[in-house]
Amino acid sequence: MTTAAHEQPKQSPAAVATVRRLSPNDAAASVGALADVLIDCVHGGASVSFMAPLPREKALAFWRSVAEGVARHERVLLVAEDASGAIVGTVQLITAMPDNQPHRADVAKMLVHRRARRQGIAQQLMAAVDEAARVEGKTVLVLDTVTGGAAERLYERAGWQRVGMVPDYALMPDGALCGTTFFCKRV
Repeated sequence: MTTAAHEQPKQSPAAVATVRRLSPNDAAASVGALADVLIDCVHGGASVSFMAPLPREKALAFWRSVAEGVARHERVLLVAEDASGAIVGTVQLITAMPDNQPHRADVAKMLVHRRARRQGIAQQLMAAVDEAARVEGKTVLVLDTVTGGAAERLYERAGWQRVGMVPDYALMPDGALCGTTFFCKRV
């Protein structure tokens, strides 16, 4: 259940974006804007489970599914909005876990639109996902990312511990094989 405290924007004086948790209704209403961010990231070369070119309908279907997961309380959806209110970044906390892992969550789809990168938005999103995990009672977080990518450095700076790497785990949007590095963090 989302409370008003969860929906309040979080912004530091030096912040470029406002990060907030979306309610189920807000998630459903934001599907188009979230699809725009996903398409931009995939077309920019991000290996985030989709191949290029990513058709808009496929991106919309993905975000509709995410919004349904938010409504079922299976995930938390955070967005970063610029000064105009446009969504420029997002991250998810997947809280639906097996019975023997009630304390754990997965961090997924940490995306920042190319026009909004290198402004600290990813760091804001990662700090917000840590706080969301605490609110949800999750103490162990897990994520994966492309081996050798800039995100590895971001996660290490945010206190994540590298667990291991699997070579040729996934494909880049252009079809090239890439390794995947797994990280964990206690919050």
